Amino acid sequence: MTLVMYVLRRPYTVIAGLILICILGVGAALRMPVDIFPEINIPVVSVVWTYSGLSAIDMQNRILTFHERQLASLVDDISRIEATSYNGVGVEKVFLHEGADVSRAVSQLASSALTVLKYMPRNITPPLVLRYGATDVPIIQLGLSSNSLPDTKLTDLGENTIRPDLAVVHGAQVPYPYGGKRRVIMVDLDLQALEARGLSPSDVASAIQQQNVILPAGDVKIGSKDYTLAMNNSPDVIASINDFPVKEVAGRIVFIHDVAHVHDGYRIQTNSVAVDGQPGALMMVRKTGGVSTLAVIDGIKSGLPEIKRLLPQGVNILPIFDQSVFVKASLNSVLIGGTMAAGLTALMILLFLGNWRLTLIILAAIPLSIITAVLVLYVSGETLNTMTLGGFALAVGILVDNGTVVIENIERRVKLGEQLTEAIVTGCSEVGVPTMLSTLCICIVFVPVFLLQGTAKYLFSPMSLSVCVALIASLALSFTLVPVLFKYLMRSSVEEHQQDRQIAPTPRQGFNPFSAIHHGFEASFNRFREAYRNSVAFCVAHFGVASAFFIVLMGCSLPLFPHLGRDFFPEVDAGQMRLHVRAPPATRIEDTQRYFTKVESTIRQIVGEDQIDVILDNIGLPVSGINIALSDSATVGPMDGEILISLKKKHSPTPAHVADLRRELPRRFPQLQFFFQPADIVDQVLNFGRPAAIDIRVSGPDSDAAYAVAGKIAEDIKHIPGIVDSHVFQVPDAPALTIDVNRALAEELGITEDDVVRNVLVTTNSSGQTFPNFWVDPKNGVSYALVVQVPTYRVNSTQDLWTMPVTARTGTKPNAVLMNVAKFGRAKVPIVASQLNIRPVFDVNADVEGRDLASAAKEIDNVLAADRLDPTITVTLSGQVETMLESYDGLFSGMALAVVLVYLILVINFQSWIDPLIVLTAIPFALSGVIWILYLTGTHLSVPALMGSLMCIGLATANSILVVTFANQCMAAGDDKMTAAIVAGFTRLRPVLMTAGAMILGMMPMALGVGEGGEQNAPLARAVIGGLLFATFATLIFVPVMYRILRRGSEARLSSAESA
Repeated sequence: MTLVMYVLRRPYTVIAGLILICILGVGAALRMPVDIFPEINIPVVSVVWTYSGLSAIDMQNRILTFHERQLASLVDDISRIEATSYNGVGVEKVFLHEGADVSRAVSQLASSALTVLKYMPRNITPPLVLRYGATDVPIIQLGLSSNSLPDTKLTDLGENTIRPDLAVVHGAQVPYPYGGKRRVIMVDLDLQALEARGLSPSDVASAIQQQNVILPAGDVKIGSKDYTLAMNNSPDVIASINDFPVKEVAGRIVFIHDVAHVHDGYRIQTNSVAVDGQPGALMMVRKTGGVSTLAVIDGIKSGLPEIKRLLPQGVNILPIFDQSVFVKASLNSVLIGGTMAAGLTALMILLFLGNWRLTLIILAAIPLSIITAVLVLYVSGETLNTMTLGGFALAVGILVDNGTVVIENIERRVKLGEQLTEAIVTGCSEVGVPTMLSTLCICIVFVPVFLLQGTAKYLFSPMSLSVCVALIASLALSFTLVPVLFKYLMRSSVEEHQQDRQIAPTPRQGFNPFSAIHHGFEASFNRFREAYRNSVAFCVAHFGVASAFFIVLMGCSLPLFPHLGRDFFPEVDAGQMRLHVRAPPATRIEDTQRYFTKVESTIRQIVGEDQIDVILDNIGLPVSGINIALSDSATVGPMDGEILISLKKKHSPTPAHVADLRRELPRRFPQLQFFFQPADIVDQVLNFGRPAAIDIRVSGPDSDAAYAVAGKIAEDIKHIPGIVDSHVFQVPDAPALTIDVNRALAEELGITEDDVVRNVLVTTNSSGQTFPNFWVDPKNGVSYALVVQVPTYRVNSTQDLWTMPVTARTGTKPNAVLMNVAKFGRAKVPIVASQLNIRPVFDVNADVEGRDLASAAKEIDNVLAADRLDPTITVTLSGQVETMLESYDGLFSGMALAVVLVYLILVINFQSWIDPLIVLTAIPFALSGVIWILYLTGTHLSVPALMGSLMCIGLATANSILVVTFANQCMAAGDDKMTAAIVAGFTRLRPVLMTAGAMILGMMPMALGVGEGGEQNAPLARAVIGGLLFATFATLIFVPVMYRILRRGSEARLSSAESA
């Protein structure tokens, strides 16, 4: 073998190259981002529209729908558009086809929005265009509280002082604060004073607009000086605004202070936050793509002391729901599992070989292969996460495979009396092709993973890449480093062997415990080999009986498959719960807060104070649409919100607490609706922004008919065992007051619809949207909205609203109050409306408890199929269920493709159609082993388990190649096929058991699923262990049997081939 001879002549080149790889690999590992999952780069762009005071249905019909229709001709590569309208806010999520240029889409969406503004309601704000990613989730939250500062000051510090300081941390995305009270300069109107002076709310808003002017005055050149002109366009003192004139009425100027009071105030509160019952504000820090979660959180925490130093006394910042704790624990669990795997593998190899130097030579491949793979991952832009590290932990047992085979064969050649160099070259040459082929077969089964679509592709492609690169590196090391180390570390042993025919030095006098153990093991193993020889000889001789036995054994696993249960991903216990609480529609936020206080107290009773670390209440919609667009919250208005519960480190199983709360809370609070949402970073990433694992979408041209169907489905699936939290996300029937203006009557009074609407909006919602104005605080340089509004306590009855004055556009006094020109009524309106590709859609969300996701989805399908639906109504099962089914289809197809690819590679190697079939006969037994171990351990089939099944195809093939290749060599030497089959199994028994044992022991720590996040990769490891156990048995018994059956007439072909 030319390569082996070269490295034996130039060993320093090999060592120097490996040192360089180690330096580069360690440097890459230190610089790589660290996260829980790889980046899921499904291209999605969000467009956020804001129009304060606009109803959800008008937001949908007048803004979102119009814009969405234009996107068909203005934006490329659109896959689908999901739009959700709230009161005052609209969010469009534009999903692009895979591989689309996101930056281009962002540019096109921003341009398209600007071109349609003139067709939309007046004074609308241009939208914000944001990139959205599945892994861009909240990673830490900061609770702000103070016993000395008012809520407005606390929220202002969060928005204008703390948020800019946090935003400089690389990879941190900090939306506006939740909760608190957002500071604005309020012009509180007195409706009675307005009516007495013949003014209306819009008169005051217009006056503010005209008197508080933000315009430059320019400069003037006088003499030799160039003077900048400074005017009192906007006062420096808030109280000065009270002296602004509004209008001359009856020969007298009416000032602001005559009809209103200007003061430092806050917006009407639509969002409140409490941490352990204490009101405050909340800063939510999200991670942007491609940056380490741990690095972002470390940057946030390291900056907090300096931020606190600059804040006023009495401000507390409490980091809560820190996801780095779970991420670190998960990564540490994987690393500990990998280290344990390496230790167990080392002990097993040492037991078989009985020589620490040989064991050291083989184990050297583990760190060097992993370091090489880390370097490749770094260059390819991947991160260190539980998937890539899990791939390394998974590969530990496989990485010693090639080295074990090479060492075992070199050792065998030495025992035959060959010189050291000759034994190394010949030993490597004999197993060069089989080891390369087996490695290629293991790697080739991962090719279909790179052809997957959606979430599964992004989750498992990095794992596949890490395993493949590490295996290729171990193959290279087996024919470079292993020969060099064997030559220099085993020289003395070989020389002694040439003298006394022993591979190891003569044992010293005295008792050596290890030698005794090894000799005892060797004696037992030799007896086992003889028993194996007899067994395989019997099976080969009675191939009909043996074949029937194996077929029955394999067939017994098939009835178990339907009982495995299928999930997308194993459930992970991160010690967090996220409970959504919804009060009756139109409940005021003050009443919702009281509900939440009672619910939180009940939670503490049910879960137990000894279990709870912190509880966070987040009620209502945040002020900014950015927060809504970036969140997966199901909150739709002031009547609902969520309670986040973080458990202490040593806590009872979280699912048990969730089950208790699901059972008790509805019983104690029948007027409230409860459902759980994804709480930890794992579930949030896997759900891709959806509030539940099951999302049944009902769409149709008739919204009322679609909602009726959605409501019926929500009730029907409640009766399915295991289905929990079934509800319709949208709320289409919130109570509303209607104002029907009589345009003809209003026109007689000189009043238009526009006059009425503007006055109503200023009265109830403020002038912020229709008369935007700002005041700059000279102390901090922050610009605050200057808004005109009637205080909420002055409009606390329908009478206050009906008697609101309305000014004629010509005239000096109000011609009417609102009730003179309008009729009033009551109606039901949506406070949230959704669309899918412009069509109205209603989402029936549900979750699963105590059963697998696939079986629950199947029963839901049966319920949907039994319903007689209007042909215009479309019902689709979406959410995590859809992603799971797509992943399963892709992986099942990938397994079939992997078998075909392996077969074709083997055909090329063996130049035969029959030999590859013999090798592949171990694969069905490997898959049977997967089914058996999943069934016996109570593990559901999942995407990780399917990945393990995929790996089993390669592993089952690898060992079978060794047996078939050696059998072919025996037949080429003149043995008949029966003898060749028996000799091949007997000769390759030790390397097959060594490699299989190393793999099984290496995966055992991961299969136990211990530690934080250990549940993620446990199904994968269990599948590999079960598959490998059955595959090894089939390789050693069934493959020789099939060799005898299928190689009839092969002797003649081999003989003719040799003579040729």
